[in-house]
Amino acid sequence: MYPGSVAATVPDRPAVILAETGEARSYAELDDRSARLAALLRARGAAPGDTVLLLLENDLRWAEVPWACWRSGLVLGAANRHLTAGELAPIVEDATPAVVVTSAALLDTVRAAIRLAAPAREPALLVVGSRDGLDYEAALAGTARDPELPETAGGRLLFSSGTTGRPKPFRVPPQAVHPDALPVRSAGLMRSLGFDDTGDVLLVPGPAYHAGPLGFLQSVHQLGGTVVLMERFDAEGALAAIERYGVTHSQWVPTMFVRLLRLPAEVRRRYDLSTHRVAVHAAAPCPPEVKRAMLDWWGPMIHEYYGASEGYGRTTIGPEEWLAHPGSVGRSVESTVHIADPEGRPLPPGEVGEVWFAKPGADLPRRADDGTADLAATRGWGAVGDLGRLDEDGYLYLTGRRGQTIVSGGVNVYPREIEDLLALHPAVADVAVLGVPDPEFGEQVKAVVVPAPGATPGPGLEAELIAYCRDRLARFKCPRSVDFVDHLPRSDAGKIRLQPLRDRYWPVETA
Repeated sequence: MYPGSVAATVPDRPAVILAETGEARSYAELDDRSARLAALLRARGAAPGDTVLLLLENDLRWAEVPWACWRSGLVLGAANRHLTAGELAPIVEDATPAVVVTSAALLDTVRAAIRLAAPAREPALLVVGSRDGLDYEAALAGTARDPELPETAGGRLLFSSGTTGRPKPFRVPPQAVHPDALPVRSAGLMRSLGFDDTGDVLLVPGPAYHAGPLGFLQSVHQLGGTVVLMERFDAEGALAAIERYGVTHSQWVPTMFVRLLRLPAEVRRRYDLSTHRVAVHAAAPCPPEVKRAMLDWWGPMIHEYYGASEGYGRTTIGPEEWLAHPGSVGRSVESTVHIADPEGRPLPPGEVGEVWFAKPGADLPRRADDGTADLAATRGWGAVGDLGRLDEDGYLYLTGRRGQTIVSGGVNVYPREIEDLLALHPAVADVAVLGVPDPEFGEQVKAVVVPAPGATPGPGLEAELIAYCRDRLARFKCPRSVDFVDHLPRSDAGKIRLQPLRDRYWPVETA
């Protein structure tokens, strides 16, 4: 299905709701507005196959702009609204958009990025909130549906989070089929999470531009469900939204779980969560004890998936499986997962290496006599730089990312294990672990900590945190020093942006 066919059967059902205000679009409204917007985009110069770049706060237009593209053969490009003009310019270069949809608050950034990118053609602008004679609502109000406009399925252009460098683009091209004939996106995952076509309600507390929320939005609307979108994450506000809107499913990143668990017990008990059947999390590693605490609170309803936005492959794990394999992100579905050393040699269960996915029908790697292979050049194989290991049952455990492994005195130290432990300390609000220069060992382990409210940063807390680690980890894994900061550079998906941290400690020539 798509909004047009859903509107024909349940026109008054909400398609999207803003959690904080209750403002909504019914399926009839979403169908009408996205159809008129498709005609408007065509009038502004967007031809089939062109990209429409959406740079916007969480807003009801995150339903109608994508569906305007997905019903008219256009490619929706989604960009992080927090980027500076300099960070946005490479995205504009890669997207070469025919139209940019943004807000009045972000218009100056968009214009500056366009100047820096200097695209061959200047994109048209639609602005949510009137500014400089540009007004999305006024333009849409003056546009009628075009019954002659062919309805064909559009595509997507998403970008990696850029945690270690320039965001990488990956494009799903339009398809020459009617949008109503397109299979439900990630149909297998949706079935495994209990979604159907009876009107499920999904809470999205994270940024809509991220691949996960945007993908779920498309899938839920193909099934005729309702998306409840939070303008910004607030832990108690999320519980209130579950109660107010009868949320059945929800999507999270682990940092949200940490903030939910830090709510006072009386606040947690205040809300009726009885409609809530399934919670799913992804995007960043979840400390095992955080997930166990959430399972203790919400019961066996928390599912997890791991995969690359590039679509190389995916693993999934349900609550019962996770309790039997704590810390795992699951087993591969559809594709197969492999662990390899830096030269492409396969590694046995238990050994840490780079995580590779091979799609069904992928070529077998051509291996030299010593077992090495160029996996990146092998058709159907893909990796995004994550490190991990498999157990004997094929369950995957992530340990970090390529380039983040700390090599101290010739021994590999994986930051995630230390971060997971420190995240549980009551004086720690957020933490990142990285290697910093050491004249004797090459690198030493450093923790960078955001103190929790009420905690006093300084030598005393530093000693306490180091001792806490030494009581629970081998000594070579423990931080030798702790720095305290007001905040860490995280993406909205919860991933640490490593380069800004490394730049604090490493000379430019060795960074």
